[in-house]
Amino acid sequence: MGYGIEVEFVKKALSHFRIETYFISDIPMDVSEIDLGLRHLLGMGYERFFNYAFIRKEVKPNIIYKLKDPFYCNYYILQLPFDTDKYMLIGPYTTKSINREDIMHFSETYSLSPQIYNVLEKIFYNIPYLENETVVLVLLNTFGELLWGSIDHFTFENLDHLTDEYNFLSAPPFTHIAYEHGDASALMQSIEKRYDTENRLLEAISHGSSHKAELILSNLAASVYEKRSTDSIRNMQNYCIILNTLLRKAVESSTVHPFYIDKISSDFARRIEQVTSAQSVAKLQKDMVHKYCLLVKNHSMKGYSLLVQKVMTCVDSDLTADLSLNSLATNLNVNASYLSTLFKRETGSTLTDYVNEKRIRHGILLLHSTGLQIQTIAAYCGIPDVNYFTKLFKKKLGKTPKEYRENFLKGSRKK
Repeated sequence: MGYGIEVEFVKKALSHFRIETYFISDIPMDVSEIDLGLRHLLGMGYERFFNYAFIRKEVKPNIIYKLKDPFYCNYYILQLPFDTDKYMLIGPYTTKSINREDIMHFSETYSLSPQIYNVLEKIFYNIPYLENETVVLVLLNTFGELLWGSIDHFTFENLDHLTDEYNFLSAPPFTHIAYEHGDASALMQSIEKRYDTENRLLEAISHGSSHKAELILSNLAASVYEKRSTDSIRNMQNYCIILNTLLRKAVESSTVHPFYIDKISSDFARRIEQVTSAQSVAKLQKDMVHKYCLLVKNHSMKGYSLLVQKVMTCVDSDLTADLSLNSLATNLNVNASYLSTLFKRETGSTLTDYVNEKRIRHGILLLHSTGLQIQTIAAYCGIPDVNYFTKLFKKKLGKTPKEYRENFLKGSRKK
């Protein structure tokens, strides 16, 4: 019996954390990129960890092995039960947030050439970082149950005994390592890959595709950006500032007026300065993607003429203003009849109906989020006459504002 679907599911799930999955068999394969080229850069062979003969010797059936190498990298290795000559290798990822000081200390300890520092830094920063690896353990535990039928039919083990025979720490210092042109090429490829991922993220945002954007974001690690400070929180904040700028420009390309963009961008700028942990950063980034996509869905004015765009922005910017056809036409220095015809042709709605729709929507928001009196809400919606506001509201929703609020509060209490 094969487990192709299960294997592909695990592979796909791990890829969203940027954790790679490899399949090693007796068929010769290039394993130099498994660790992002780290051992190649250090002039080491791969027979210590990724060689088929080594894996076949060390890895037994019905066991998921965890291996942590001296480079802060975690791997999992298991034998696939439906193909006993094939092994699944997962990794690398690190649970340590590696900074410049760590890399410099590492280089000094093992006498590494200063010429390779920049490339070494890029490699370490591209290793996926998980603050909490519980999700990986749960995923692999479930995978093990599917492969072997029960949690009692397999175990997790560490390959700790490799510290002597296979551990590179017993090898001589790497003073012979030289910087190669190929390392510069790898660095360029890493930068190109980051820019490609950024461009795909911007495209998803510009279309308001929140789900797609979140998936792409998970592959755009903060670690690939320059660490400008030894303070890890400051580095995360800097990354969020970059992300905020990228998302803002993506939304702008979707013909969202700067009036809307500036409000949300400024709010996120304040929130960025308040983050205190990697978890709060992850939550903030996800919220940024969601809110910017929502901005595109709600306020993109693609397909509308510049004049109609200006009208829409005037309406949204101040619902309490005089938003009558004549007033808007005067402010925009156009003929009222021409504006009315153009607006109806492009939006399918009269200007009056459009304004009333916006005001009622704002009224619903205030009924949900405040305890203000109905008369006060009507005024904030730009309709000082509470009776007229009630009439419009009931026409739209079939209930008066008071009835709507009572039903909403009843529903909230039930929850």
